[in-house]
Amino acid sequence: MSDDPKAPRRQSVRPTSAGQAAGPRPTRQTTGVTRASTGASSASVSTKGAGKGSGDGKPPKAPWKVWGKRIGIGVVVTGLVLFTAAAIGLFVKYQSLTVPQPDQFALFQSSTVYYSDGVTPMGALGQANREIITYEEMPQSIKDAIVASEDRTFWTNKGVDLMGTARALYKTVIKGEKQGGSTITQQYVERYYSGKTVTDIPGKIEEALMALKVSQEQSKSEVLANYLNTIYFGRGAYGIQAAAQAYYGKDAADLTVSESAMLVGIVPAPSAWDPRNNATKAEERWNHVLDAMVATGALSQEERDAQVFPDVIEYTNDNVYAGPTGYLIREALDEVIATGLYTQEEIETSGLSIITTINKTDQDSVEAAVAAMPSDHSDHLRVAAVTVAADTGAITSMYGGADYLTIQRNAVTQDIAQAGSTFKPFALITALSQGIGLGTQYLANNNMTLDGYDNPVRNFGGVSYGVIDLVKATQNSVNTAFVQLTNDVGPENVMNTAITAGVPADTTDLNANPSIVLGAAAPHPIDMANAYATIASGGVRTEAYMVETVNDATGAPVYQHEVVQNRVFDANVIADTTYAMQQVVKYGSGKTASSLGRDIAGKTGTSNDNKSAWFIGFTPQIVGAVALYQVGDDGSVEQIDTFGGYKQITGSTVPCDIWTAMMGPILDEYPAEAFPARANVGTDRLLEPTASPTPSATPTPEVTTTAPEPSPSDTTTAPTPAPTKTTTAPSPSPSQTTTAPAAAAAGAAGKTITAP
Repeated sequence: MSDDPKAPRRQSVRPTSAGQAAGPRPTRQTTGVTRASTGASSASVSTKGAGKGSGDGKPPKAPWKVWGKRIGIGVVVTGLVLFTAAAIGLFVKYQSLTVPQPDQFALFQSSTVYYSDGVTPMGALGQANREIITYEEMPQSIKDAIVASEDRTFWTNKGVDLMGTARALYKTVIKGEKQGGSTITQQYVERYYSGKTVTDIPGKIEEALMALKVSQEQSKSEVLANYLNTIYFGRGAYGIQAAAQAYYGKDAADLTVSESAMLVGIVPAPSAWDPRNNATKAEERWNHVLDAMVATGALSQEERDAQVFPDVIEYTNDNVYAGPTGYLIREALDEVIATGLYTQEEIETSGLSIITTINKTDQDSVEAAVAAMPSDHSDHLRVAAVTVAADTGAITSMYGGADYLTIQRNAVTQDIAQAGSTFKPFALITALSQGIGLGTQYLANNNMTLDGYDNPVRNFGGVSYGVIDLVKATQNSVNTAFVQLTNDVGPENVMNTAITAGVPADTTDLNANPSIVLGAAAPHPIDMANAYATIASGGVRTEAYMVETVNDATGAPVYQHEVVQNRVFDANVIADTTYAMQQVVKYGSGKTASSLGRDIAGKTGTSNDNKSAWFIGFTPQIVGAVALYQVGDDGSVEQIDTFGGYKQITGSTVPCDIWTAMMGPILDEYPAEAFPARANVGTDRLLEPTASPTPSATPTPEVTTTAPEPSPSDTTTAPTPAPTKTTTAPSPSPSQTTTAPAAAAAGAAGKTITAP
């Protein structure tokens, strides 16, 4: 082999096998031309190398490698320049920083809930409860616990944990999670100087620089004392002294190791982890802090094992949550939390102004009406009352109970009550939407055997009405007529109408069976008020709400409720529905409300065995709903004990009385407005004349009609009505047109509601 580097290279050959001559690897034919010889190919390669090489025998570098190297050098240089510039910028920023005066947050910022005028306060959230104490007055146990839990390197670090800051930046910027400073000094800067959790990169950088600055200018004991005097421990307590009093009724100096560990453990979420709210989580956090104290050497394992989870004292806030107003404040707080803008701790400490839709005059009127209720009722009786603006869904008043501190369940928004006959308008809307007119007739005797029921269906008071139309059936809340109507239009369609109006689909016992029209479902009173607001507004649905505006501590708006209106029912269908419901107030079970002298429509409702009683009434502008129910010692719903001179509590008694009393002053705020005229949609289905019915029982109805009867075209009750529209339906089957024997009057099956 030649030593000349420019000599042609030999073609490599593969090892031969038996019977195969040694030689070059066969060349692949390309475009039909076979390379002449290996030597020629080698010579060609050698020539290329000789012509463009560097002269040292090495192959040339590919162009992309050359440019890649140049780009890499450029990136490194650029990075160094940018890093240097950033370092200089940070240095200049650090030098220019001065430790400011404490932010007002460090001293306290409560949030205030206002009535709808935005001026009259309803109550303050997070009222200041702070007493500053010195570092020397703080027990060693609280210092050890907070350092072990929040920043184990506090006594040796420079105020900043670079890895922790990077982690916080990642979680806040990349993952979108709120993350505070990782060291006590950084948390102290947040709370004491900025008053808020920083979530952007520039803010995090400035926070870290400020922590460095503070660490240079203040002693560790000064930082720790200010921090412990500033942080929020829940129960309205800011600082360790107030916290010791709020949870243990003692001074901070007297806190035990166990008590200190509990207080430090709940710092990240004090209201949620208060032992009275979540004992399991509080004890879990307590254990975490004690273990951390062992890890830092503040406790021996033997001392740690001797600790017992401490009891806390009861917490009351008589100034904020006492009385009926407490339900309003709690509802406003929950509604703001539901926006996702603030946690409860942030609301209580951010100086917000929360303006509600509650009209002070309306609220006073509702509370006065409930207070005027006869006092001889059971102590277990609960009253729910609420008013809702028909066009917007704004809740203008709410009575959730007598005292939030006694019963912390809002009767309007949290409790449920069987709806009774207040569901009948949903069947009426369904029928009208299907073209069944108000003049449609049904045989409405007592004790009728009807599809979907094992036992005969009864009317309230055992009254047999004979042939009546839907107006009369609505006026007198006739069960047998409405069960037949529901079977004709379909129970599932009635259920869907209720849902469309505003009754939640997950309402307890809301099922597609004939009993739906008699109110077997048990909704929240606010849901029924919202659904009736859809009727009052002419078929336009909105959602009930209570928080109108939220402003931050500077007065800038951070939240404004947006009213969304959706037409869900035909206006003419609702006009006819409303017309029928007006007869309830003019001549039926809601006649007490007619004393107000306004156009009022409504519906009473009473559940089986009188376990709940309702009246929901409305004008074109506003809806009012009142519900009564009684809860036993075991929490179960029981029959309402009679009181106030009534033989039984039905929707036409106390609920209608309360409604009338509370709505009088409220309606004075609105000009008198008439409902749209009856539209006469659909076709009336008339029955063939039959003999006058023989009632199976003859008790006096709950409410007797004393006003003149409407014209025959509206409420046909005679055996031989004069038809006003074409008769399109055949006569019903005998099972629907005959009164069951008196002996069979055992009541309807299942969850049949028997009172109007």
